[in-house]
Parts: sequence; structure tokens; C-alpha cells
Amino acid sequence: MTQVTTTVGDWNQQVYHFSQEVMVQDTLSIGIIGDFGPRNETHLKTNSSLVDAAARAGRDVKTDWLPTEELQEAPGSKLLYGYDGLWCSPGSPYRSTEGALAGIRFAREQGVPFIGTCGGFQHTVIEYARNVLGQTDAEHEESSPYASNFFITRLVCSPFDKTLTVKIKPGSKAHQCFGKAEIAEYYYCNFGLNPECKDAIDAGGLRVTGSDSDGEARIIELPDHRFFVATLFLPQQSSSPARPHPLIVAFLEAAALFRPARRALGTAG
Repeated sequence: MTQVTTTVGDWNQQVYHFSQEVMVQDTLSIGIIGDFGPRNETHLKTNSSLVDAAARAGRDVKTDWLPTEELQEAPGSKLLYGYDGLWCSPGSPYRSTEGALAGIRFAREQGVPFIGTCGGFQHTVIEYARNVLGQTDAEHEESSPYASNFFITRLVCSPFDKTLTVKIKPGSKAHQCFGKAEIAEYYYCNFGLNPECKDAIDAGGLRVTGSDSDGEARIIELPDHRFFVATLFLPQQSSSPARPHPLIVAFLEAAALFRPARRALGTAG
């Protein structure tokens, strides 16, 4: 487990601090599923966007990057206890696909607030297809190009390095977070939900609540979960101290509400 607790000048060693008046018990603990790269801009923005959102709430946030290879091991789930929220980061293909899927499954089954972005979106689809829909051979075209059951495929019109419009379904968790029916977000990926699998995913309970202009999935969520939202775009890229991203703010709000329940379940770190 790699602890990444940061100030502006040191991404790896220090705890996020916004106010010396904030009590220790107000520090949220977030586990980030992924293989941290100190030169990966999307990873650095994941860290800083949590700072932005926590500052808005007057809290501190402590983050631990959870390497996927460690999560793959039999006792790997022990690494996931003690967190107020889990985030599956960009960075696909991960060192261990199975480790990433294990982390996502833990959040889904244990009711831990969860957000997945870019590769996190893609693997949220795979986890759900395998473990809920019974599609045990569901695969990702990038990491398993010779598989026969692709739930994640190369996008015909790649949104890589583009800011594009997303239409949000009214009444969804995403709509509650953004407060509007249309947003513009930045992408850094070439793979997404196979359009042929969209209806199966949606009908199976993992709702598609955000789509692009062609109707392809860009946001998915579990309506009955306290907070379980994944986006193909990168909300962290547009976050700033002055304007923390609303989806990440909502994620931390859910994490704060979950904290007492986590303690009651005896999972506090």
C-alpha cells in the first residue's frame, strides 16, 4: 500500500491539511485503487481534486494508493477496510486487472462510497458484468484483445484529449450532483462501454445516466447504493481550489456520511 498524502510540493509524504482548527476525526480517509505514477498527471490531479473538494467541506483528507497487485492477493480485501470512500483511478491497463476488480467489488458489496474515472469506469463495467450479470468471461479489449466477450471496446470516435458534452438523465445521482442536464467534460481514453452491451448493463441495474451526443455511455451508477458512480471522463482534470468538481464534492460528502456507519461495522482503521 502506497500512502500518498500531500501538500503542493510533496505528493508522497505529507497529510493534506487545510485548517489547523479541523479536528482529527474530521479527516476523511480515501483509498485509491490503482498503481500510482508520480509523473502521471491524472494521478496527481486525482490527489489535488480531493484536496479541492475537502477544502470546500472544511475537512482534511488522507489518501492511500492501493496497488492492484496487492489487492489481488487472498488477504487483499483487508487493505480496503478502514476507508470512508474508494476511488478507482485512471491508469488502465492496471498491473493486476483482478486486483482492480476486487477493489470495485468490495465497494459495491460493502456499500462503501465509490467513484471510478476513465479506467475506473471501464473496470466497473467489467466487474458488474462478471459478478452480477453472470458474464464471467466479460473482458476489456485493450488488456485481452483476443477475448470473445468484450464489454469494453475501442471507441469508434475517440474522445481522447477532448472536452465533450455529456447529457445527464434527470433524477439520477449524477443529475443531483451537477444540478443540470448537460455538462462538458475532459476525456483521456480510447475505450468505453461496448454499445452492444449498454442495454444489458442498464437493465441489469448498473444504470447509464450520462451519454454523449450519439447515446454512448459516459456515466454509470447504482441507484440503490449510497454513492456508486463511474465516469468515462475525468472530473479531476477540471477541478481547482476555487471550483472543486461537484461530483468529487458529492463523493466526499457521501464518504463523510458513511464514516459513522463504517465505525459501527467495526471497520475503522
